[in-house]
Amino acid sequence: MDFVMKQALGGATKDMGKMLGGEEEKDPDAAKKEEERQEALRQQEEERKAKHARMEAEREKVRQTIRDKYGLKKKEEKEAEEKAAMEQACEGSLTRPKKAIPRGCGDDDEEDEESILDTVLKFLPGPLQDIFKK
Repeated sequence: MDFVMKQALGGATKDMGKMLGGEEEKDPDAAKKEEERQEALRQQEEERKAKHARMEAEREKVRQTIRDKYGLKKKEEKEAEEKAAMEQACEGSLTRPKKAIPRGCGDDDEEDEESILDTVLKFLPGPLQDIFKK
């Protein structure tokens, strides 16, 4: 009878037990296997990180040789030098350097403001224009 049942199901008797509501077969070594799998994943991740660190170190060597060959500086070094130059220029001065003032903050001419005010006043009725002109 088992042979006929197995033939009818195509060899899927283990799954048949699950479908009929039977309990799953538990592997006694499942916890151990899962722990080994997790350890293998951790080890692979460490190897991958080490590989990438080595590759980045090689790239940095190549970058440094190019910097040395063409007399270039690292981005951080450039920024530090610019910052030091700005601080040095500002030391004896009471005002900020022009670069430090953002565009449109206090450097605009008053003529622009007056022209805008005049433009708005043109659209107001006569009595309101008199009130605002005073």
